[in-house]
Parts: sequence; C-alpha cells; structure tokens
Amino acid sequence: MPAQAVKSKFLSLEDILQAIRANRETLVRMGASRIGLFGSFARGESSATSDIDLLVEFAEGKKTFDNFTDLCFFLEELFGRNVDVLTPASLSPHLKQQIEAEVRFEKLQ
Repeated sequence: MPAQAVKSKFLSLEDILQAIRANRETLVRMGASRIGLFGSFARGESSATSDIDLLVEFAEGKKTFDNFTDLCFFLEELFGRNVDVLTPASLSPHLKQQIEAEVRFEKLQ
C-alpha cells in the first residue's frame, strides 16, 4: 500500500515527483534505482484522463519479472490511474531520443 497515495484527478509534474519521493523506500525494495517521468505530464500537456509515462531503471540484479509487475501495480495504486512503465532496454529506437530529451528523473538510491 502506498505511503502517500495521490488523491487528486488533476496531477502536476511536481505532484508525481513528490509521490515518488514519498514512496522512495518501497520503490527501492522493488528494485528501482531511478524513475523518470516523460510524456504529457513532463511536457505540461496532461489532462484529467492522461496516463502517466515512467522510465524505470532497476538496480543491478533487481530487474526481475516479479519486481517489474509489483512496481507497475504499486504505481497504478499510488496514482489511481493508468501508468505506462518502460525500461531503457524497452525503448523503441524511433522514440528513444525524444523520451531521453524530455524525461525528468528522480534518483532513488
């Protein structure tokens, strides 16, 4: 259960980053070392129905199926909306440069 779930339908980039900071210990236990926000929230173009796009880097040896799925479920519960979770290895070559240019990272470890 998230330490600090986000209740508002209207989230800002700072709301999302603050929630990540508030749940840092849980995210680290799930293997995350850095989480970056990209997409409509990072660009300031989000709406009440926008999903949240996150780029997650896992600590060495911690990128497992269980950690990935636990992290996805946790983040959706935390934010109360759809969350798309990508890893650097899963980035499409066609979108990689754009995502890397706009991502806002929060270091966890």
